[in-house]
Amino acid sequence: MSSAIISLLNHQFILPSSPMWHTYLNATTLEQALQALSAHGSRARLVAGATDLILEIERGARKNLDTLIDITRLPGLNEIRLTDDMIHLGPLVTHNDCAASPLLRQYGLPLALAAWQVGAPQIRNRSTVAGNIITASPANDTITPLMALDAQITLQSTRGTRTVPFAEFYAGFRRTVMDPDEMLVDIAFPALQPNQRGTFVKLGLRRAQAISVVHVAMVLTFAAPLPAGEQGLGHEVVNASITLGAVTPVIVHAPEAEAALKGKPLTLATIEQAAHLAQHAAKPIDDVRGSAAYRLEMVRVCTLRGLRAIMQGQEQGHLPDTPILLRTPAQPTSGDVTSGDVPSPEVIRARVNGQWVETTNGHDKTLLRWLREDVGLIGTKEGCAEGECGACTVFLDGAAVMSCLVPAPRAHGAEIITIEGLSHDGHLHPVQTEFIASGAVQCGYCTPGFVMSAAKLLEECPHPTPDELRQAITGNLCRCTGYYKILEAMAHAAK
Repeated sequence: MSSAIISLLNHQFILPSSPMWHTYLNATTLEQALQALSAHGSRARLVAGATDLILEIERGARKNLDTLIDITRLPGLNEIRLTDDMIHLGPLVTHNDCAASPLLRQYGLPLALAAWQVGAPQIRNRSTVAGNIITASPANDTITPLMALDAQITLQSTRGTRTVPFAEFYAGFRRTVMDPDEMLVDIAFPALQPNQRGTFVKLGLRRAQAISVVHVAMVLTFAAPLPAGEQGLGHEVVNASITLGAVTPVIVHAPEAEAALKGKPLTLATIEQAAHLAQHAAKPIDDVRGSAAYRLEMVRVCTLRGLRAIMQGQEQGHLPDTPILLRTPAQPTSGDVTSGDVPSPEVIRARVNGQWVETTNGHDKTLLRWLREDVGLIGTKEGCAEGECGACTVFLDGAAVMSCLVPAPRAHGAEIITIEGLSHDGHLHPVQTEFIASGAVQCGYCTPGFVMSAAKLLEECPHPTPDELRQAITGNLCRCTGYYKILEAMAHAAK
């Protein structure tokens, strides 16, 4: 490679970026967040995961939005709890929280399965179930199981509180009954009982980071309890709930399939009939991910797979006993979080790679651009700016995240580790050493993200299995297709 090209690769390119919002508020109480929503109305949005919101802003879909209200540090909103036979999820519960929750595995398995298949680990560490619900896309994975589980949501504003059944929440494609000043404060559904089984089946175009082509959620209620792991074959079904996602502009039930199962034993014949009847509920959309005809057939196939899994006592599917989350407990930073507005030139103060950093810029950009443009750490790369490639992976308060989808003001008071912070006392991290020894670098652009994911994996799981190694990098893309050497380097580092 010529010296000129090397010089270009090493040069710090800083592209001008226009402000993404005008005002950023760090709410410290629920009341403060509700007051801000009431004051700003439709020109404000709440920030929880922001993985959808950042993209909408970047793409110009939120032209009249000028205020973000960050609720990520409000206490008690990230809990999953069982109360009076109802499972409750707070608005800050992430998809990784769901995938790892023993309560959901026992009492809400379809939701845990769906959450595990959302995006990739770095996305699941930030994206919330509440955000998935409010975005209201029929392809959003967690909406369909919540519909099958007969969920309800609680909305709160300065005007009061109301509870809305899930079936009444959606007013059409990407439309809900929420008012601009309302905040979703609770998601609840009846806990699955010993005589109930449920599952979730998703068809995507790749293993991870896949938007559903079709997905199906189902809950069957049997006449008698079924011990864990026991097959449902031959047991009488007294009620069935089957919901279809990514098929029509809204989530729909399959009523004819549900009716066909009631009062009958679960057999191959009954599930094949139900799978065929599920197609009657589908008026499939036709888009780039799949034709209407393909979706129609896949409704039958996915329904058949789900019912067969329940019949065979294998409804847990591929959800691992200990899922790889790419997160570890965060260390306290002793940093004060500023409440209220953070307009320029207010300071963003964060501990980056063990050192406190203060800037008077960056309140209106992403964490990725703040790190590169204002802090001067250019090891973190911008590959796609859409949370697809993982080149921008950093650790935020102990969790691997896509920094291109995090608002920079969220860094205030936080602990951040970038690729520059992995080495200690002049010694490379074992992952870095093994990447060099194994030749796991080709063009090198994706390498910082892979190294960060691998390092967090070994921190979370010091002795990973081959499947856990692969799972850890599902959020990272190598355009040179160099995965074998990368996995080899990770395995060597683990030793």
